[in-house]
Amino acid sequence: MNAPLLSAAPGTHTTNWRPDRCDRIALVLQGGGALGAYQAGVYQALHEAGVEPDWISGVSIGAINAALIAGNPPERRLERLHAFWDRITARKVWHYTPDGDVFRQARNAASSMFTMMFGQPGFFEPRKVNPWLSPAGAQDATSYYDTAPLRKTLLDFVDFDLINSTSRRFSVGAVNALTGNFVYFDNAKIRIEPEHVMASGALPPAFPTVRIGTDYFWDGGLVSNTPLQHLLAQDDSMNSLVFQVDLFSARGQLPRTIQDVAARQKDIMYSSRTRNTTDMFSRLQRWKKRTYQALLKVPEELLTEDERAMRDKLASSPEMTILQLIYQQKSYEGDAKDYEFSGTSMKDHWQSGHEDTKRTLQREDWLAIPPSGTGILTHDVHRDFDA
Repeated sequence: MNAPLLSAAPGTHTTNWRPDRCDRIALVLQGGGALGAYQAGVYQALHEAGVEPDWISGVSIGAINAALIAGNPPERRLERLHAFWDRITARKVWHYTPDGDVFRQARNAASSMFTMMFGQPGFFEPRKVNPWLSPAGAQDATSYYDTAPLRKTLLDFVDFDLINSTSRRFSVGAVNALTGNFVYFDNAKIRIEPEHVMASGALPPAFPTVRIGTDYFWDGGLVSNTPLQHLLAQDDSMNSLVFQVDLFSARGQLPRTIQDVAARQKDIMYSSRTRNTTDMFSRLQRWKKRTYQALLKVPEELLTEDERAMRDKLASSPEMTILQLIYQQKSYEGDAKDYEFSGTSMKDHWQSGHEDTKRTLQREDWLAIPPSGTGILTHDVHRDFDA
């Protein structure tokens, strides 16, 4: 391990640890259905290390996990995460799974089939009438499942008054079904209700739109499966340490079966495109730096009031470290991995997130805010970690 660059290592304090020069710790959670238990494991490792985020943002299942974290005090967050994931994976598939990929594949296939047929406890249930048999405009006509159970579960496990009264930032992304526009529901601007979280996870055609005011919304993953861009778009000067948790990997192997093709297609479709987003932000930061240097060369008396204000603002551009944690698909998982809700898989995903995050936190040099003028540094434990 490299020599520590921080004033204190994570875990030194019970809560609120942060590296030097860090103004904000953010937790950014991608969508991915049943794979979301990986994010719960990530949070557990952060919590155990005394790292509590100042801003929690999510899309789809990431929005639900974000609500469970932000909507509870630190000492109850793990308990609530466990309670939620235990409830929605309560159905037993097999009481015993023999060792070997072929048996795990069979268990996962049975589990995903049960999900399609019966829904998931505390999450969603099949429509009483199949939408293909429902007349236009009927309640059952536009989705295969009803998500009313999710609203009750959210109210059982999330304190929305806490989300709306705390200084901790909370935001979830959704898509307006009429305009196609991506929007963020942010507690810095509006009061967050269960419907905002449900809207972020309303993936069609499985789930119905969620009405908020006079508008109707679908899952934010239809446009962007990660809320990282919302964080990068903030026009502030806050240095940030970002834990970005992705559930689909853009990198993968060449498919060898039609099932592999379906799984790989889903990975590519829903992977976060983090590199494109960060590259765009880095280019913007470089142009801001050049603009600032150019304005410094202009005599004070030749600058307008707006130009002076711009120069002063550009003098403090933020630096950002992004720690990217990406779920790595198991060899026996197929294209149904995001709706395979067996309790066994849930625990496997949770453990993977916990272990990946513990390995990441061992790299204290990765946790440092980059030097002034750097812009963004990105680290990925699966690409860069030197065991």
